[in-house]
Amino acid sequence: MTSKSNEIALFGTSADPPTVGHKALLKGLSSLFPKVITWASDNPIKAHSLSLEIRFKLLKILVKEIDNPHIELNQNISSPWTIETLKKANRLWPSSRLTFVIGSDLIKEIPHWEQAKDVLNKAQIAIAPRAGWPIHQEDLDELKSLGGRLKLLSLEIPNTSSTTSRNNPNIKNIPHSIFTFLTNQNLYNIKNKTK
Repeated sequence: MTSKSNEIALFGTSADPPTVGHKALLKGLSSLFPKVITWASDNPIKAHSLSLEIRFKLLKILVKEIDNPHIELNQNISSPWTIETLKKANRLWPSSRLTFVIGSDLIKEIPHWEQAKDVLNKAQIAIAPRAGWPIHQEDLDELKSLGGRLKLLSLEIPNTSSTTSRNNPNIKNIPHSIFTFLTNQNLYNIKNKTK
């Protein structure tokens, strides 16, 4: 039996780059869960612009900017496969109730994930509504039919995306500390794009 104090929210992101949406989600999660674990990950269906090492640095900068003791960066549980991340998390926190957090844009992808039924068995899935990606009952029903335990989060996440932020860098969509780092390192060719 686990109590509320044993709940852990797990939120992995490609962080390519982290946006104000990622920042809002992490802050929101820290108000809903006693512990939030985040990490930079390689998504097997995405082509990443920067190495995992640099994306981890960007996420580390974001976590430092948020400066909340309930948010922890743990790169050790990173894996391209959610099932492997959950196995690592279960080994690290065996007595905790794990909640895997996704944006509403990923709902349709879950049934196609590696060992999807096992993923849904190992953790509750918390869904953060993302502007432009409405949540449909039939998609939730499909996840439930696979054994999913779902939680809809009452958070408002800005309509930002890493892809848009890479192609059109804008200080309004990228947290200040991240934008400064990207500019100083000329990542995503950001100096030329913002001239």
